[in-house]
Amino acid sequence: MSMEFFRKLTRNLPTLVTAILLAVAVWILAVTNTDPVERRTYSRPVAIEITGQDPSLVVTSEIPEQVAIILSAPSSTWSSDLSASNAVRAILDLAGLSEGTYEIPVRLQIDARPVKVQSYTPDIVNVVLEKLSTEPFDINLVFPSSPAIGYDAGIPQLSAETATVSGPASVVERVFEVRATLDISQAKENIDSDIQLVALDENGLRLNGVAISPEKVNIKQEITQLGGYRNVIVKPLTVGQPALGYQINNISLNPPVVTLFSTDFDLITNLPGYIETQPLNLTAADEDLEVSLKLKLPSGVIVVGESNIIVSVSITPLEGSKTLSSIPIEIIGIRPEYLVNISPDSLDIILSGSLPKLEFLKNSNVRVLLDLTEYLPGIYQIEPQIQIEISGILVESVLPAAIEVEILQLPSPTPGTP
Repeated sequence: MSMEFFRKLTRNLPTLVTAILLAVAVWILAVTNTDPVERRTYSRPVAIEITGQDPSLVVTSEIPEQVAIILSAPSSTWSSDLSASNAVRAILDLAGLSEGTYEIPVRLQIDARPVKVQSYTPDIVNVVLEKLSTEPFDINLVFPSSPAIGYDAGIPQLSAETATVSGPASVVERVFEVRATLDISQAKENIDSDIQLVALDENGLRLNGVAISPEKVNIKQEITQLGGYRNVIVKPLTVGQPALGYQINNISLNPPVVTLFSTDFDLITNLPGYIETQPLNLTAADEDLEVSLKLKLPSGVIVVGESNIIVSVSITPLEGSKTLSSIPIEIIGIRPEYLVNISPDSLDIILSGSLPKLEFLKNSNVRVLLDLTEYLPGIYQIEPQIQIEISGILVESVLPAAIEVEILQLPSPTPGTP
């Protein structure tokens, strides 16, 4: 019986294998049709992660930030597992490496199944490893400038006297100094500032690729005014009034504050907190002015620096309003076969603008238009168009705001009628 069973099995084996293969093919076809495999570029950014690096070494070569990856996977995998933020990782393993230059393969780690990697770039990264060096340096504070005239700078106080420079040994050994640069040009007040530290080589060129700790140093420096000097504000002296219908909008000074000096300490101390300019005549002015004026200095007092003051005066026209009454309405665009009745046939307009322009504004400077080009017979409420010949005049209100327009069809002429 056993032999008979094996003879039948052997005789039917090709048919059985064929049936199994057909079943598998049908299953694969069904799965493919319902969940097709798609080849795509992986859209999420995949950063290159460095692992296993010896902490006494530093990477000095440029490492690409990300890899570009093309994957093949069923549609359901793309929308589920591959949509996770950490589904794909790119790892650069530096374990066991010492100083030197290497070509390290980028290893992909994909936490999704089934997925096939079609390609990715870069797949190999050139890595240069150098010894990490750390050296202390005294902070060199430099002053490329001086305080304002009449002021003295005290001894600066630094929050730290030394800084530590860390980085590749080949770069750290080129560091000549760690510098903080304090600009006190024209300073008149005490300084309390955080200054960025930089590492320089012996030629004064900045070195990149190193870290400085601390990155900044706080500097405090007292700035004091010398005896015989005093800062006072400038007060402009004006006479006269602008032209009728105009007003002074603003007066600005350059400089607004000046430094005075006198060998007589009592004289300089007893001065008021301001100094006047020579008078500026504004009589009948109707436009902006910019004038250079001298200061009215007491005897024995001089100005440190430029003694003339630039006075800028902004003069603007006064604003007002004006009503024009009974302005006739002009009809344009009416077809010759139409008859038009309007109500009312004139209107009032309230206008605003500068008083000098409003003074000369008349009805003849304004046109009120009704454009009936697109209108057919009927009754309409139409807003008129306002045209003003003088620029800078605004329409505030139209009374009434709309005109009633009745358009009638003229009767056709009777044949034979002259």
